Amino acid sequence: MGILTIDQALSIARVARLDLVEVAPNLSPPVCRIMDFGKYQYQQMKKERLAKKKQTGGRLKEIKLRPRIEIHDYNVKLKQARDFLAKGHKLRIRLVYRGREMAHVELGNKLLKRLEEDIRDIGHVETPARNFGRNVILMFVPQKGGKVSPAPEQRKEVADAQTENKPSSSETVQTDQARQG
Repeated sequence: MGILTIDQALSIARVARLDLVEVAPNLSPPVCRIMDFGKYQYQQMKKERLAKKKQTGGRLKEIKLRPRIEIHDYNVKLKQARDFLAKGHKLRIRLVYRGREMAHVELGNKLLKRLEEDIRDIGHVETPARNFGRNVILMFVPQKGGKVSPAPEQRKEVADAQTENKPSSSETVQTDQARQG
C-alpha cells in the first residue's frame, strides 16, 4: 500500500477487521502487514513442526562388533552402518572384547581399520578409536555436501566348490580379507 502513517494503517486494519503486524522493525521506515495475526502464528508453528520432523542429523546410532566376527555378519553390520550414514545419522561403532580376546587387541584394530576403509566414501571419522576398558569406541559422521555413492559390492569369497561347502565357523573377517585380496 506504500508508506502510510501509523494512524492510517491502523484505521485500514480496523475496517478490514485484521491486525497490523510489524514484520521488519529494523528497516527505515519499518515494514508492517495487515493480516490475521492468529492465523500467521498458526502457520509459523506448522512450518517449525514440519522442519523439526524432517531433521534427522542429530540422531546417534550404534553398532556393536566383536573382534572375531564372521564375514557375513561383518557385511550385515557394514550395510547397516552405510544405511545409517546415508540417512544422515551419526554412527558409534562399539568393539566389545570378551574374556581372553583382550590378549589379541590387534584383531580388533585390524577390524576397525577395515571398517573405516569400507565406510570412507560415505562418512568420515569424527573421533578416533578410544579404549574404555573392554570396549573400543569409534565415531563416524556422514560426508558433508555431496551425493552418497552407492554401496560397494558385497565382498564374496572366490573359492572352489569344496571351500564353499566347508563350514566357516572358525574363520574370521581378518582371514577372509587376506583371501579376498
